[in-house]
Amino acid sequence: MARRKDKSVDFKEALQGKKLPILTLDDRWYQLIPEHEKTASIKQLENNLNNLIKKQGKMITDIKEMKKLKKKLMSEIVANMEPDNSAAGRLKAKKLEKSHQLIEDINTKMQNADDNLLDMPYEIKKANEELMVESMKLCYAKLTQNQKDIKELDVWILKTREMLKVRILEKQDKEIENSSLYSYMHNILGNTVIDVLDDKE
Repeated sequence: MARRKDKSVDFKEALQGKKLPILTLDDRWYQLIPEHEKTASIKQLENNLNNLIKKQGKMITDIKEMKKLKKKLMSEIVANMEPDNSAAGRLKAKKLEKSHQLIEDINTKMQNADDNLLDMPYEIKKANEELMVESMKLCYAKLTQNQKDIKELDVWILKTREMLKVRILEKQDKEIENSSLYSYMHNILGNTVIDVLDDKE
């Protein structure tokens, strides 16, 4: 007996070359996968994706802050460019040295941050695709279940329709029979007896 292919492989293949929106930033995804239907796996992947997006945002903010600080330090270097042997000059020289050291540290941190930031779109894309595959699994399961329910409902509706036809005919037969009985009794017994029967209804 041949082993059934894992559906997630089909879903991954279906996503090849597709430009997906970031699911947790897309209202349509929340309509498709309401909170009460999310599996533990979907919740975990959703958190992972949101954390990566936050991390990317923080990295961008940190880089901006480092650039601002570097600019400020560069201004301080320019202001302290010509130290002399006086006490004020020696203080300027110390500030200059400290600013140079801080700029070197900032440059190293910015380089690392830029390198990490370059990887973020790929990490986010991967996490987004993983969430999409799990979402597709859930949707596929719902579609399959709905299809099964639709078939069962079709059978029920057909049976009920047939039963309804039978009941309608049965009702019509009873109405025709009552009409005949009423007419027959009226002809034989007259209005007085029929009025008594009518009062009992």
